[in-house]
Amino acid sequence: MTTSVAPAPDVSTSHGSVGLAQGTALYVAAVLGTGILVLPSLAAAAAGPGSLVAVGALIVLSIPLAGTFAALAARHPDAGGVATFVRLALGPTAARMAGYWFFFGVSFGTPVVALLGAEYVVAVLQVDRSWSFVLAPFLLGLPLLVNIVGLRLSGRVQLALSGLLVVVIVGVVATAAPASDERNFEPFLPHGWAGVGVAVSLFVWAFAGWEAVTHIAGEFRRPRLNIPLSTAVAIVIVGASYLALQWVTVAVLGDSAGSSTVPLLDLVEATAPAWGRPVVASIAAVVALGVLNAYLGAFAKLGASLGRDGDLPRWFAQGADSGRVPRRALALVAGLAAVDFTLMVLADGRLTPFILIHTSCMVAVYALGVVAALRLLERFSVGWWLAAVSTVLVAGLLVLAGPNLLPPIVLAVAALAMTAARRPRGRRHRVVE
Repeated sequence: MTTSVAPAPDVSTSHGSVGLAQGTALYVAAVLGTGILVLPSLAAAAAGPGSLVAVGALIVLSIPLAGTFAALAARHPDAGGVATFVRLALGPTAARMAGYWFFFGVSFGTPVVALLGAEYVVAVLQVDRSWSFVLAPFLLGLPLLVNIVGLRLSGRVQLALSGLLVVVIVGVVATAAPASDERNFEPFLPHGWAGVGVAVSLFVWAFAGWEAVTHIAGEFRRPRLNIPLSTAVAIVIVGASYLALQWVTVAVLGDSAGSSTVPLLDLVEATAPAWGRPVVASIAAVVALGVLNAYLGAFAKLGASLGRDGDLPRWFAQGADSGRVPRRALALVAGLAAVDFTLMVLADGRLTPFILIHTSCMVAVYALGVVAALRLLERFSVGWWLAAVSTVLVAGLLVLAGPNLLPPIVLAVAALAMTAARRPRGRRHRVVE
């Protein structure tokens, strides 16, 4: 039978090794992500200067969703993350769905992150694109090795990576800003409000990821204090970073921003052509390593919790407890990443199918997560109201996903099949008793 996960008896006490700074760094890496490499250009193509409105809207809209998962993680810190919340509120079958969606579906995004970072570096270095398929496995392998060492080292590395990322973004903005031209902001809405709506949809990818750190919530010191504070600080950092990058992209590149495949490279070359290429290459490497470090650790903790709860073979349960390293689950995560990357190579590096699987499963996870929040959080508390607002927002995302919901539907069927397969054994067990 599936074992229910009880909430931590006293989540206000100091346990785990992740404090405010490291927690903020993990959130920044999970959310800021690889979007900075391509989204400013894509949003500018869709909405022109109006893309600034889209960024502002997503900052505001991300607050209730981030706050909902922060409230849940602070009260129920467990390696299962959203799957644990759903288990407590909706039962084991729904929790298995959430766990499968995140572990097997959202994980399709890991090779996307690695290949995006690798291709950007390859473009900057002006070498053949095939080298990106050589570099990407190294970008995947290094964070896996760091996580095998343990979350204490991983958290410190993440702090350094996220700090460097923010410093580089500030440097790019400061360097490119002198080349800005106010005429590039006219007309402000070249494609009308419809273009702003498209840009909002694009930036959903950028502002997703608030649920990833819930899987390591048990590693936080004083989670009821540090998780909400880390989330709040991360919202400010991520929002300011995207807003600054979007402004300077429009101000400096103007109409050409939408046609650029490497907007950060174009920005620094506008004012600093001599050292711009190595800086942008560093950005790509830092982004990819930081995002993968955060997500691979979260996937491993989730895998261990799924083994603990009987949703995966129990051999993978080692390391699910707070403070322990889930090395067996990390090996499984490495295997899944290898399979996904192989499929991407066979697809000649086409990212769209993998991104659609990632985002559709993410939206499905959000849907169960916000419903669980409405049942677990104290009614009419701040967290409950944030969950209520988030439920409306996620419903809209489900409508937008449309046919792309096929992968999470397949994984949901697998979860139901697992429940059906386990039920006869559970009945026989009760008879023996």
